Amino acid sequence: MKSTRTENRRPPSACCDCPLVDRRGFLTDAAAFAATVLVALGASPARAAAMGLNVVPRFRVGLDEHAYPIPASDGASINNDDYVIIARYEGKAYVFNLSCPHQNTALRWHPDDEQFECPKHHSRYRPDGTFISGRATRSMDRFKVRQNGDKIVADLDTLYRQDKNATEWNAAFITLGQAPATQTSGGSR
Repeated sequence: MKSTRTENRRPPSACCDCPLVDRRGFLTDAAAFAATVLVALGASPARAAAMGLNVVPRFRVGLDEHAYPIPASDGASINNDDYVIIARYEGKAYVFNLSCPHQNTALRWHPDDEQFECPKHHSRYRPDGTFISGRATRSMDRFKVRQNGDKIVADLDTLYRQDKNATEWNAAFITLGQAPATQTSGGSR
């Protein structure tokens, strides 16, 4: 009688009814869980504000498009639901992926230095997402954006990497003060 380890395993169909969760769904659930734990431990919106973190609302525009308020002044805000950073710097607005391009650690904004930093390996980035120093090998990833009134609309299905989509990456921002109806960024997918 031949015995193998696979004989004791469940058949592959045992988990066919389990729902698959995409990365964005997993991160949303994980962020909600973390927020629940923080609230249970006594964290408050005032305490979050003391940490220098601005949480911004989102407005669903299309299937993969979300609109965010354009920051009133230079700086950055985070939307944990979508795992994005909304930044304003020198008359331009950007929407970045919250993950460091090196090892996907959530980036932090340091308002005093006007820089993003990865807390894991200390890669640093300018407010426009340009890489300064550290272990990362490229700049922060930008989403395709357009302006709609006083909001910046990001296509969360179109992410540009500086090293693979340089032309689109360089154009993935809105210039503030231009006519909102015609302002778009990025090229075709």
